[in-house]
Amino acid sequence: MSDWNARVIDEFRSNNGRVGGPFEGAHLLLLTTIGARSGRARTVPLGFFTDGDQLLLLASKAGADAHPAWFHNVLAEARVRVEVGGPDGIDKFAAVASPVADEYRAQRLDEVRAFNPGFSDYQSGHGRPIPMVAIRRA
Repeated sequence: MSDWNARVIDEFRSNNGRVGGPFEGAHLLLLTTIGARSGRARTVPLGFFTDGDQLLLLASKAGADAHPAWFHNVLAEARVRVEVGGPDGIDKFAAVASPVADEYRAQRLDEVRAFNPGFSDYQSGHGRPIPMVAIRRA
């Protein structure tokens, strides 16, 4: 895990899901996956969007050419752990992660771009489609 992610995770857990800096006021969660190769738990902070009772994640990796490790992990093992901050502290729960269908992704992507124009830059900078993953409580 990078020092950057470790600091964000520590701040998130110390402040009931709230962080400052570039993520201040953003919808942020902690996603814990099982490493596809290592079998070890891996936690990453990620921005998210909602659609009803599901959480939506974009596997953007800040527009990199390759998918992020957490995306490969959920393809190998869909069972994940999630931590989301709320008014009563951090809600921790088991969940199932699954990539969404292309049609659904396309419908939601315009909303995501309107909310956070940076995601448009990520997509336009590279040829790979940025996958969207739905998280549902187990």
